[in-house]
Amino acid sequence: MAIPTRQIRAFYDEKTIRIYQAYSHAIANKALENGTFVSPPFKMDRMTWIKPSFLWMMYRSGWGKKDNGQNRILAIDITREGFEWALEHSLLSHQAHDYADKEEWLKIKKATPVRIQWDPERDLHLQSLEHRAIQIGLTNEAVPLYVNRWIQNITDVTELAHEIHGLVIQDKKEAAKKLLPVELPFPINNELAKKVGVST
Repeated sequence: MAIPTRQIRAFYDEKTIRIYQAYSHAIANKALENGTFVSPPFKMDRMTWIKPSFLWMMYRSGWGKKDNGQNRILAIDITREGFEWALEHSLLSHQAHDYADKEEWLKIKKATPVRIQWDPERDLHLQSLEHRAIQIGLTNEAVPLYVNRWIQNITDVTELAHEIHGLVIQDKKEAAKKLLPVELPFPINNELAKKVGVST
């Protein structure tokens, strides 16, 4: 069965949903020590992007091997309520064309603390697929909510990323697939689905 073009897929349970971020050693170490992000070195005034797709995170960070401050891959379990709050208070990045008045669009964008993007999902070779993965950008009041209230657990999955990448290099695709997190469609109500552009 074909995967819908825009569908939220994630590893989740009754209370939490897992998202991924990649950071420098300094930010990752502090976060792991404290169970959440600590400022400094984490910057509360910058937009922070959270991603439920493990393979999209691998694409973005080059399996944690890009020398760009994204060497540590963190799996972060946040409350489902927090995740849904983010969706409720979001705006699609490409929604500008819905507004005839650019000033009106900029005003709405400034007042909305969460940005949604849909980017091509990736396969084990990090090649783009037909369906898309959601990326959620948090800014303004969404960042302290994320850091202080939503985060329940942080796990370093950098070694797992390297292990899967090693199997892919060896062309052991089936072994690599077995190590991937099981990401299933995440249920949201119709109103939220429409707001964030989920395919029907």
